Amino acid sequence: MRPGERIGGLVQSLSEHLVSNVEEHLLEGARRAFLQNGFTKLPFLVPDRVKSSVADEIENLVAEHGVRRGMSFKETGGTPRQMRNVRHREISEHGTVIPHVYASTDLLDALGRVAGEPVLPCPYEPERYVITELEQSGDTHGWHWDDYSFALVWVVACPPAEHGGFVQCVPRTYWNKQDPQLHRQFISQPIHSFELRPGDLYLMRTDTTLHRVYPLTSGRRLIINMGYASRADLHKPISHETMDGLWNGSREDQTERMDHTDQAEQTV
Repeated sequence: MRPGERIGGLVQSLSEHLVSNVEEHLLEGARRAFLQNGFTKLPFLVPDRVKSSVADEIENLVAEHGVRRGMSFKETGGTPRQMRNVRHREISEHGTVIPHVYASTDLLDALGRVAGEPVLPCPYEPERYVITELEQSGDTHGWHWDDYSFALVWVVACPPAEHGGFVQCVPRTYWNKQDPQLHRQFISQPIHSFELRPGDLYLMRTDTTLHRVYPLTSGRRLIINMGYASRADLHKPISHETMDGLWNGSREDQTERMDHTDQAEQTV
């Protein structure tokens, strides 16, 4: 089977599953949870065949193109990011399944039914999809908001909750990039925690839900974050400081910098 035919078959199986196997009461229950908590699990949304193909591609991409990063951002109160990731650029260049699944109109329609409003492809391409791997003790994606309204997260690997890696979120919060006031956010709203398992998917309202991944103590957490926009996002000014800072530089860039450092040390 040609690659294009295989991809087309996967997207078709996703569409058929959404039409034939996803019952309305499941979407309604997910919508209630989403509106209440800014978070809902959607493991039923995608058939196992598609989950497996996406997971295989993620594993290959993180092995070939993953870059280790560690930093913090004043826009989110100095919270840490410790992780390995693969950017949108490398996924688009070297992936095949992920870009087609991301753009599935039937998937977008199902997400819109959960969100209660249209869910649209993100207009800022670097935020459309990013792979993140937590692999060392202390790795975390610290407290933050996202620039755009929605994230669909596919969980490929995740440790038991006692080893971290679960999601915590604070819904109905507002991101002031100049003064995020995280502690005030924690006082004003309860923190909700959600355990995850490999094969889970979850949808989050990421622009008004303060959220983080609880720091890892052991094991491995591997996901792809697919970012989507609301109609309102298309008509408001959005800056991308944290996104651009977090995902800046490829593995090749990092290797080149290390080579230059080694050469400088040898010269000294």
